Amino acid sequence: MELNRDWSLHEECGVFGIYGSPHAAEMTYYGLHSMQHRGQEGCGIVTADEEAGLCCLKGEGLVHEVFDESKIARLKGSMAIGHVRYSTTGADVLANVQPFLFRHGTGDFALAHNGNLVNYIELRTMLENNGSLFQTSSDSEVLAHLIKKTPAGKSHPRIFNLIDALKQIEGAFAFLVMTANRIYACRDSNGLRPLSIGRLENGGWVVASETCAFDVIGATFVRDVEPGEIVTIDRHGLRNSFFATNIRHAMCAMEYVYFSRPDSDLEGSNVHSYRKESGRILYKEAPADADIVVGVPDSSLSAAMGYAEAGGLPYEMGLIKSKYVGRTFIAPSQALRDKGVRMKLSAVKSVVKGKRVVLIDDSIVRGTTSMRIVRMLREAGAAEVHVRIASAPLRNPCFYGVDIKSKDELISARKSVEEVCKAIEADSLAFLSEEGMMAAGRRSDLCLACFNGRYPTALYGNGTNKKNSKKE
Repeated sequence: MELNRDWSLHEECGVFGIYGSPHAAEMTYYGLHSMQHRGQEGCGIVTADEEAGLCCLKGEGLVHEVFDESKIARLKGSMAIGHVRYSTTGADVLANVQPFLFRHGTGDFALAHNGNLVNYIELRTMLENNGSLFQTSSDSEVLAHLIKKTPAGKSHPRIFNLIDALKQIEGAFAFLVMTANRIYACRDSNGLRPLSIGRLENGGWVVASETCAFDVIGATFVRDVEPGEIVTIDRHGLRNSFFATNIRHAMCAMEYVYFSRPDSDLEGSNVHSYRKESGRILYKEAPADADIVVGVPDSSLSAAMGYAEAGGLPYEMGLIKSKYVGRTFIAPSQALRDKGVRMKLSAVKSVVKGKRVVLIDDSIVRGTTSMRIVRMLREAGAAEVHVRIASAPLRNPCFYGVDIKSKDELISARKSVEEVCKAIEADSLAFLSEEGMMAAGRRSDLCLACFNGRYPTALYGNGTNKKNSKKE
């Protein structure tokens, strides 16, 4: 959702919205905290109050660093939307922290976005040529200007502006738009980014990127926002409409593999169950002659359990993760990623010494983490280290919200499996097949673009000068 100097778009975030709660800001705080894994550079909350109108507080840092009790108390109202943000290098500025609040003559509104718009450059150029003044480098702001293009009023409710705007944007998005008296929840026509609806005990409504946010506030899952759907939440309850006709389910596979929390459910499939099944299938496809199975904390533990069960091998906690270091994959610079591996993981010598270890990880991106972990296990006395990856080789950039902007970053795009194995200093290496990834979720419609290069949308200026010829 950020634009850097080379016009590459890459990010992963989380959105949360609530309607009909006297503690909307507090509930949003807890909801965002439960999705902290989706973004750690900044966060914000906007509330709507009949007297005070829309009020926004946001900052750089973790949720508990940005908000305290006094700040939450300043956010009045029974409606709120919130956002946790992961930024790219050079875009780590407060102006780009969401939600964005827009003051407008036809009524103020706020928006929060998870995903990336692939035709952002074309739309921004068109809007600027027509007089729009952008305040940020975020592609999310495009939607606001498209909404504002047509004045809203009794003869033209804002929902029509929103529908018209959504018809013009392409890419991956889960948008929350809040006005003074309602919340709109919108999802792209391919369903690339998740968005779910929950119900509070008092009858209020909740919308979030992941269902784990419902559990922490005592909400009950109702349903997912469908691809191409706009759900309106107001005093009348839920109403829906569709802005797209060419609709399909193509959830980003990395939501299951890496991003989402194990206790979240995505389109009817539990993330932990998916990962565990992927581990079982991985053993069938690539067994290893070993003594123990060790998973890389945290997102690989479920797959490691499945691999161990399928192979009848002991599952051991051979790696311990520090609770106070963030993810290396979504750290904003390579220097921080390199230091982060050593800071966040340590090997348990008494577990791995003298053992032939199967190391399960969810993916290999740059290869940095894998190499350092293999070395770490050997230094702790492991006799052999056989690496098994619970996803296919990453060989293509993602333009829909994952931090992979070019093939140059991906070791599997430049090297064969045998060469990657040598580079990470493992005794053997194998990846889960694309068919195995689909089978783990009992579905055939996941987006695997970063694995196979088949993109569900046109790419416009992102890595190509024309609409993508490899569109599915």
